[in-house]
Amino acid sequence: MLEVLTAAEVGIIESIQLRNFMCHSMLGPFKFGSNVNFVVGNNGSGKSAVLTALIVGLGGKAVATNRGSSLKGFVKDGQNSADISIILRNRGDDAYRANVYGDSITVQQHISMDGSRSYKLKSKTGTVVSTRKEELVAILDHFNIQVDNPVSVLTQEMSKQFLQSKNEGDKYKFFMKATQLEQMKEDYSYIMETKERTKEQINQGEERLTELKRQCLEKEERFQNIAGLSTMKTNLEYLKHEMAWAVVNEIEKQLNAIRDNIKIGEDRAARLDRKMEEQQVRLNEAEKKYKDIQDKLEKISQETDARAPECIALKADVTAKKRTYNEAEVLYNRSLNEYKALKKDDEQLCKRIEELKKSTDQSLEPERLERQKKISWLRERVKALQDQENSVNQETEQFQQAIEKDKEENTRIKREELDLRNTLNYNQRQLKELKDSKTDRLKRFGPHVPALLEAIDDAYRKGRFKFKPVGPLGFENLIKVKFQLCYQTTLLMNNSVARAVMQSQKPPKNCREAFTASGDQVFSGRYYSSENTRAKFLSKDVDSEISDLENEIENKKAQILNLQQHSSTLEKDIKRNEELLRRCQLHYKELKVKIRKSISEIRELENIEEHQSVDIATLEDEAQENKSKMKMVEKNMEQQKENMEHLKSLKIEAENKYDAIKLKINQLSELADPLKDELNLADSEVDNQKRGKRHYEEKQKEHLDTLNKKKRELDMKEKELEEKMSQARQICPERIEVKKSASILDKEINRLRQKIQAEHASHGDREEIMRQYQEARETYLDLDNKVRTLKRFIKLLEEIMTHRFKTYQQFRRCLTLRCKLYFDNLLSQRAYCGKMNFDHKNETLSISVQPGEGNRAAFNDMRALSGGERSFSTVCFILSLWSIAESPFRCLDEFDVYMDMVNRRIAMDMILKMADSQRFRQFILLTPQSMSSLPSSKLIRILRMSDPERGQTTLPYRPVTQEEEDDRS
Repeated sequence: MLEVLTAAEVGIIESIQLRNFMCHSMLGPFKFGSNVNFVVGNNGSGKSAVLTALIVGLGGKAVATNRGSSLKGFVKDGQNSADISIILRNRGDDAYRANVYGDSITVQQHISMDGSRSYKLKSKTGTVVSTRKEELVAILDHFNIQVDNPVSVLTQEMSKQFLQSKNEGDKYKFFMKATQLEQMKEDYSYIMETKERTKEQINQGEERLTELKRQCLEKEERFQNIAGLSTMKTNLEYLKHEMAWAVVNEIEKQLNAIRDNIKIGEDRAARLDRKMEEQQVRLNEAEKKYKDIQDKLEKISQETDARAPECIALKADVTAKKRTYNEAEVLYNRSLNEYKALKKDDEQLCKRIEELKKSTDQSLEPERLERQKKISWLRERVKALQDQENSVNQETEQFQQAIEKDKEENTRIKREELDLRNTLNYNQRQLKELKDSKTDRLKRFGPHVPALLEAIDDAYRKGRFKFKPVGPLGFENLIKVKFQLCYQTTLLMNNSVARAVMQSQKPPKNCREAFTASGDQVFSGRYYSSENTRAKFLSKDVDSEISDLENEIENKKAQILNLQQHSSTLEKDIKRNEELLRRCQLHYKELKVKIRKSISEIRELENIEEHQSVDIATLEDEAQENKSKMKMVEKNMEQQKENMEHLKSLKIEAENKYDAIKLKINQLSELADPLKDELNLADSEVDNQKRGKRHYEEKQKEHLDTLNKKKRELDMKEKELEEKMSQARQICPERIEVKKSASILDKEINRLRQKIQAEHASHGDREEIMRQYQEARETYLDLDNKVRTLKRFIKLLEEIMTHRFKTYQQFRRCLTLRCKLYFDNLLSQRAYCGKMNFDHKNETLSISVQPGEGNRAAFNDMRALSGGERSFSTVCFILSLWSIAESPFRCLDEFDVYMDMVNRRIAMDMILKMADSQRFRQFILLTPQSMSSLPSSKLIRILRMSDPERGQTTLPYRPVTQEEEDDRS
């Protein structure tokens, strides 16, 4: 069954054609595949010209190509102009104006000798749709094409400037430019500069506004002085009307504020309800997990211990006796509290009676004043204690959050430590197998391996093998299976060649089967894969594998030790925070007691009447009745205490029996110990979720009390509003719009009354004074409106930029982390270790890499590596950026020029692997290598460019591994 290939539908390069560009008269058209394209050729064949034309043809600046400072430098010597034609794919649902352009968009650029350029944007049918640069920009934005971004197009000069540079700041600049973080940072700086300039304008406007206001008030006063006595009286009457409705307005504003607070409170109550529901879901999950673990534990206990039913019965008995004892204890405590309350009432009654008796013949005025003074002092003390209570409550929540966070981190570390131990055990078993394999190989084949290999080579020289045998695993399987039939067997290079020779083509004469280098067995009609991954007896690098495993085991042990140290530090932090939490809770309880005591004293003082008319005899009867109740409650307490002690002895006896049988069960149930640890963790999680639920319930109760208080306040304000509106209608039946406050109106009324009484005569021309007043007032109001608008703009801008800067930092942090993860993963494919350290404050990026050989604990800067190793690490860095940045195509110029064959092969495999996983993206790779060793694939196209002959105007190319793709409908 054929595999369905997916390819990008928009934005990729379908073909490029050049005329009189740089030193080439005619290049192309080059037709590119939808996934991987290799442009192969020697220097001067036109590879870099294709890449430069791609940048320039899609609107890039000349300096971005590093091939010239102006466009006229790209016109071939002796010619008047150059032309570039690029066809972009435009298919599917995301196509750009599909009804106009069709399945492709042709971008034609004409560059004149004077450095100017013009565009023609054509449809699939060749019709010119637009000649405007803005249309090209819109197309590139729609396809997310960024030709000036090194992630999309990486030239040799850009690579040397940033990647091959020893300066850590250059690498950081490359990262910022590739991820477009640099553009975001520049935009943010420009906006902040604009904001500062606007603030300066506001300060200048406010200074001017003060002077205008003074002039306006002076002219207003002159205008009012000439208005006449009748006008002032009319204004006075109108101010009275405004005053009446201003009072109504203020009450309405207070009413609206209360309603808004109630609405906010109701919204918060709804959020708290959702929080409690979410907490209940987490509690249910924790209880379910606890129940599941408990069920497993009981099942193991039932299978391994015949005493389990008896243990369960004793446990139930202990639970029942505990419950009975707890209920008795609750009854006793309730009676004790009742007795204490009655005793306190008795003391208060006795004290009241004595006070009444003493105060019969004394004046109560000094005592009342002293009592009021003490009440005021107590109220201030209660307020101060409540402020302390709120502060302590906040500290308690902070410590609880810190403890929960540390416990979650500690649990994660323990899980990670367990995974590392499992991996360590696996590596130790592998190491033992390798050492045993090495010993067994020496015993079996040690003396005979050279002779055996010489015999196989001799058979190849005499023509008994069609292909040269390669690979110890293939040798070993050949020997194990059918050495006696070696004249009918051939060894081949790789799997694809073996299939082609034995299955696709006619097998060689007298050859019935073949072995590959990886040990696979191939027949003419079937294929068997080897189960082994390496040769057991003929391997030449067992010592290296043993050394690698020993190093990896040491690394795993060091990681486990680090995790244990971190876990120990977290446990210390948890204990310290729990002690601080306990202190805060104790302080909170002490504050509660002090507050209740002070409130009680206030209530006692307020209940004392200045003129006592209470009948002392009635109080004495009440005190006597209270004493009778105390005796009855005390008697009940004694009975309840005896019952509680009896139940306690029964509980202890049941617990002792249960503990004894549980000890026997534990000795037989060692298999259940791991599950018990999990059960304890689950139990702790249930307790945490219960505490969280109680926390939200208490918050909701406290919030609802406050909300109800606000609603009562709303009712009172509504009644007050009705009264003030009734008074206002008596003064002015029709409601008028009032913008001033009541206090301002009161001052204006008093000032106008003084003017009426003084009856000052006006001086000067009436119309001129009115005109000056109107001009001054309009100028002041206009500037005041502008200043207010700018202040609102600055406030909104600060809020937006604060949010955007936080988002920018979070986005930068996410991209940094993703880049590190992809870089580590890519290095590990060659058993490399590496570190990427981003210093955003100093804007540096340092990369340290350790090759697979040597001490893994020592990380070297990339400058200390060999050329091939540094190039390989650079490729890993580029691929990491490819994984975090979006673009429809990637172009890379001579990525492997400094690599040896091993590093080039590994880097090539990594690029092809990434391309295979991203078939929706196009890759264009320029290289001087022949690429003849690439596997055959429909996803790979090779454009091989020949060196130009003397006088030749067109450079030929030929596809190697893929036929031209058919146009899709």
